[in-house]
Amino acid sequence: MATEVHYHAAQTSDLDTLLHLMGGLQQDDPWSVPFREEQVRENLRELILNPFAGRVFLICDANSPIGYLVLSFDFSLEYGGTNAWIDELFVRRELRGQGIGAKALEFAAQTAREHGAKVLHLEVNRGNPAIHLYRRHGFEDHDRYLLSKWLTGSGGKDS
Repeated sequence: MATEVHYHAAQTSDLDTLLHLMGGLQQDDPWSVPFREEQVRENLRELILNPFAGRVFLICDANSPIGYLVLSFDFSLEYGGTNAWIDELFVRRELRGQGIGAKALEFAAQTAREHGAKVLHLEVNRGNPAIHLYRRHGFEDHDRYLLSKWLTGSGGKDS
């Protein structure tokens, strides 16, 4: 049986809570670039204050935040207009396997639709066991590589 959760649109007053939860994600499935807390704090603040760029949600049970979801938006001719990306999805380790991630994916899809998105994307590190959850919920692999070029010196790997 799935744990009952609700989604709380993050406010700037939630930054400490979000950063604490993000630490859990970094332990489980670290980013490919260094996690710089002050930079991440400022980027979260910017995203929370700009709903056109994306949305940040705390996933909460009856008592407290147990995870978070970050949606980002872009525009693609190939995919028919506005797209949404699940930039981050995290549920505390001890609560996994209870349907919380599955419900968060449904919530993400509904929220993306409400913002006019035609497609919902995500990327996942190779070897992450959550890929099975994503595939069960209709996410498909592409025969493509993700390539990135840093346009500023502040976001990439340490140099």
